[in-house]
Amino acid sequence: MLSPTDLPAGSSVFACGAVGRIVAYDGTGVTVPEPGTAVSVDALATDGEAHGFTLEVASDGKVSYTMATAAADASTAGSDVPDVLSHPVGTAGDLSQEPDGADADAADVSAPEDVEVAEANTSSASDACSDGTYATADRKEYGSYEWYIGDGGMPGALSRSDAMWAFYDAIDNITESSNNCGYTDQVGAKHNYRATTSYEADINSKTQCTDRDGLSTWDAGDLSYGTVAVTCSWTWPMLGVKNDLREADVRYNTTDYDFTNKVTSSCSNKFDIRSVGTHEAGHIFGLKDIAGAHNNLTMYENSIRCSTRARTLGKGDVLGLRSIY
Repeated sequence: MLSPTDLPAGSSVFACGAVGRIVAYDGTGVTVPEPGTAVSVDALATDGEAHGFTLEVASDGKVSYTMATAAADASTAGSDVPDVLSHPVGTAGDLSQEPDGADADAADVSAPEDVEVAEANTSSASDACSDGTYATADRKEYGSYEWYIGDGGMPGALSRSDAMWAFYDAIDNITESSNNCGYTDQVGAKHNYRATTSYEADINSKTQCTDRDGLSTWDAGDLSYGTVAVTCSWTWPMLGVKNDLREADVRYNTTDYDFTNKVTSSCSNKFDIRSVGTHEAGHIFGLKDIAGAHNNLTMYENSIRCSTRARTLGKGDVLGLRSIY
């Protein structure tokens, strides 16, 4: 296993021939991809800090990395290119094939008198609408994000059908700039749900991105303790413009944490499925985590239990998406 922890932030070169090996950093990791590909891991953790990095393999096989704190490519032009991975392989050998319903957390039920809480109260909406902070990654979906529901249990013990609608709504929050600030949707990002699949997200229990299989898959299962959810994104480097998104997988950690699709006044110690999903979808479409006193923004680096606030974008979230799309 390789590690860049003793190297300064920025771009550094490993020895050629590292393709297929794991590079671990800050509690996350990625499998070195084929030449001409970059892979990014973004973990939503409970410690209030951003975890993740990007690793790129140049066409000549040289491997470089970019820490989460490094500046990203600000260019937004470019066009989509068809993916050459037209015949994806089966699930990687280091991932377990889970039967439906495995690794799901407690059933998503509530008392009859419970009422779902509002997505954002007035004070939080006001704060979110005055905070224009954002950061973007070197990543853009130039076409349409085509995604699948994977094998195994779903967060909140939802059926695959109910999970699909929860994830769909979360992704819509990003592509439609869902906000309470009065901003119109000027974001050209698109997505399309395709189908369920027997494949799983290309993510292992150590919160590491494995070899990609060609399908952008959302599922749930085991991740490192302290990680609520993780997104792995594979892109093609584009000279002078943002990298072209090829695949992005999302996994919820249902081994260590409980989730709900209906946050009520009696909610206790559960994460909102759609809030987490909206944050992860933000990563897919090129937004980075925001640290510090910005907990009213969707891309705040720490998910808040029993809160639906992240379903609704703040000023910075909207401006960040507009800067890309």
